[in-house]
Amino acid sequence: MQTSLEVFLRRYDELTRKLSEPAAFDPKQYAALMKELSDITPIAETYAKLTRAEKDREDARELMSAPGADRELRELAAAEYEEAGKAAAGLAEELKLLLLPKDPNDEKNVVVEIRGGAGGEEAALFSAVLFRMYAMYAQQRGWEVELVNANETELGGYKEISFAVSGAGAYSRLKYESGVHRVQRVPETETQGRIHTSTATVAVLPEADEVEIAIDPKDLKIDTFRSSGAGGQHINKTSSAIRITHLPTGMVVECQDERSQYKNKDKAMRVLRSRLYEKEQAARDAELADARRSQVGTGDRSERIRTYNYPQGRVTDHRIGLTIYRLEDFLNGNLDEIIDALIAHDRARQLESGAESTI
Repeated sequence: MQTSLEVFLRRYDELTRKLSEPAAFDPKQYAALMKELSDITPIAETYAKLTRAEKDREDARELMSAPGADRELRELAAAEYEEAGKAAAGLAEELKLLLLPKDPNDEKNVVVEIRGGAGGEEAALFSAVLFRMYAMYAQQRGWEVELVNANETELGGYKEISFAVSGAGAYSRLKYESGVHRVQRVPETETQGRIHTSTATVAVLPEADEVEIAIDPKDLKIDTFRSSGAGGQHINKTSSAIRITHLPTGMVVECQDERSQYKNKDKAMRVLRSRLYEKEQAARDAELADARRSQVGTGDRSERIRTYNYPQGRVTDHRIGLTIYRLEDFLNGNLDEIIDALIAHDRARQLESGAESTI
């Protein structure tokens, strides 16, 4: 920890000096330096607090054994010694967390893709429930939700739906939602009252910009078609919907949410860049497979991560064995209890193993 701390403190001093120089900066360079400084500042400030607490503890220790100190003064010094020790211990733990390697994607916006899995129409209806849940969570955190594409069923479910979430730290929290979500409930169409089990898959992709993922226009096949709603009814008489096929990988992205062909193409390209970015990340992560096995588990679409049991009113996250009995509250977008627990668990694993973050 000491080596990492020294690196950060040297960089903090360097950035502070650079930003105080009168020489004019390029706006982009200035913004980048300010961003880096804001990331490092909590480390420098916490270290300064730790240094003060350790000095207070040492001063109190010396006072306790000072010649001529009366009983009352020694008792006060002993109390201060204990208090400063507790403060120093807490700040040391806080510093350890701050020094953990950060996921470079944490501050990115995301593209979320939900697809109905096993269960037919019931799985599609569950996909709609999940979309509503994430939309409400985003609203609570002040994030913006933008629909990209939706394949709606006649009963109001979604065979698949994709949407973008924009806001500070969106990926840092929503990344834990990737995987298979399972629901256990009695469908409205079930006359015998039997509980059915259905699934939906959720993929959370960090949104990549054009600089991070360069796409050659020659590698794209772009088709236009008419937007349609559930049951095949046309909602647009013009061919504004877009289908983009990335020929080297075979990835296909559709967007028909906007009436403007240009806007649909722009949204589809955002999704395609995010998918390609994730594909590159997956290849890099494969080299760290052993380390990933010790982590909470995020990003694996085949992993069953959570069960929503309606009869018992419970939500169980299988990665950390946490069950809460507030299903309705959770589905109304109050996800923080489980997400906070997942973050805490992952940090504890990193501290225990000393492994770099692979989320």
